[in-house]
Amino acid sequence: MKKTGILVIDDDKEIADLVEIHLVSEGYQVWKANSAKDGQQLLENEDIKLVILDIMMPGTDGLTFCKEIRETSTIPIIMLSARSTDLDKIIGLGTGADDYVTKPFNPLELTARVKSQLRRYTKFNPGAHDEKQGKEIVLDHLIINKDNHKVNAYGKDVKLTPIEFDILYLLASNVGRVFSTDEIFERVWNEKMYEANNTVMVHIRRIREKIEMDSQNSKIIKTVWGVGYKIEQ
Repeated sequence: MKKTGILVIDDDKEIADLVEIHLVSEGYQVWKANSAKDGQQLLENEDIKLVILDIMMPGTDGLTFCKEIRETSTIPIIMLSARSTDLDKIIGLGTGADDYVTKPFNPLELTARVKSQLRRYTKFNPGAHDEKQGKEIVLDHLIINKDNHKVNAYGKDVKLTPIEFDILYLLASNVGRVFSTDEIFERVWNEKMYEANNTVMVHIRRIREKIEMDSQNSKIIKTVWGVGYKIEQ
């Protein structure tokens, strides 16, 4: 059975080796790179399903490289950083990352997040030969196909990351219902939100930028001030 490929990009050899040890013990195939340039070569030549990316690296930094990956791929990206403020997380997620882990980190927690992201990515990215027609949600200006992870907004196909798709699908499949940010986090990430953060807000903003005609005047995802977000028919 072919192992799932994970790429670890970090110029700190000790951290990269630590991550590799724990992921290999879980049955994953791990490639390591100490720069964005080397990481890009591995992405092009190997079957990579998830990237663990350090932010602070010589040459092209992790934030810039994350944006470059997102131009062509929706594979999960987990950022590693010693920067732990809410603003740092907002910036990291805003570049297209699916998750943000601060250093020092618990390797077991990182492994759990890897598994969670891979489950989501596999769920919404069936094999290229799977021709099954998926069930569609059809709303004003928006069509969502759950089985093939396709979204069309205002007649234009939109590419979303698995996390973005999960959030949009949750709202669209519960038309008229308002979800708080805590509830969205718990439903999409499948874990409790123990402290206030802006993770959901950042992802909502990214979704709006992709599906709305005017992200500043949202017609699809409505903000219910002081409560949360909803989609109406």
